[in-house]
Amino acid sequence: MSDKAKKIEPVKIAVIGGSGVYEIDGIDDLKEVEIKTPFGAPSDKITIGTLEGVRCAFLPRHGRGHRILPSELNARANIYALKTLGVEQIISISACGSLREDVKPRDFLIPDQIFDRTRNRPSTFFGDGIVGHVGVAEPFCNGMRDILHQSVKELGINHHFGGTYVCIEGPQFSTRAESEVNRKHGFSIVGMTAVPEAKLAREAEICYSTVGLVTDYDVWKEGEEVTVDVVLANMHANVSNSKKLIKHALPRLIKRAESCACRKALEFAVMTSKEAINKETLAKLEPILGKYYK
Repeated sequence: MSDKAKKIEPVKIAVIGGSGVYEIDGIDDLKEVEIKTPFGAPSDKITIGTLEGVRCAFLPRHGRGHRILPSELNARANIYALKTLGVEQIISISACGSLREDVKPRDFLIPDQIFDRTRNRPSTFFGDGIVGHVGVAEPFCNGMRDILHQSVKELGINHHFGGTYVCIEGPQFSTRAESEVNRKHGFSIVGMTAVPEAKLAREAEICYSTVGLVTDYDVWKEGEEVTVDVVLANMHANVSNSKKLIKHALPRLIKRAESCACRKALEFAVMTSKEAINKETLAKLEPILGKYYK
């Protein structure tokens, strides 16, 4: 972490989304911070500001100008950097395709499950002399999900609460056969970014919830084939509502009780005996494991 980042007042909530997500009316005291991590560089500089009285960090997932492929995302660096800032909750804003007739383009969906179809993405902070096994049976924080659900209801945004987000490798969209198989499995939306973000956030004991912004019907629905121009048009239409949601939810999220199980995910996770732990790896993971090894 840079010296500049060390001097920053802790920020407890972050938003990971598009590069323009922090361009919200009413946000004050904007500043940028560049954070170095043992896992490399995050997607971009992190922007910190105050919105509705809440200090919040904003990270453009694909970098400014959308220049990083889903497979190229350094999710470990992104989550580690936010952890060093003191982040305890992450709102993930994610464009996705619909796998259900009732989930229409421009709807929001707050999933409760993930199915991982990615390949070769580093999905853990552990290794190099420390073995850890963290539970992700409930991959999204239910406390956050409840508040985000209440916010979309109060804002009158067309939405769906619950469902499975199937994460594919990309960057290509699904084949029709893949889309049909995902539908038969009962999945609700398909995207390219929830994995490994959600798993890494759990390892870092950060509450994490995705809001899926539906852009298309994937490729399964005849006459509604996915094209880049349609996806972009629907994505831009969703931006306004996602900003309203962030603005509405932040004051409610900051008041959440701190007893969430997500924040104790590592309590019994490390299997390696203290005598056998690699000290260099432990030092590298100090922001994540430090409280257990004082």
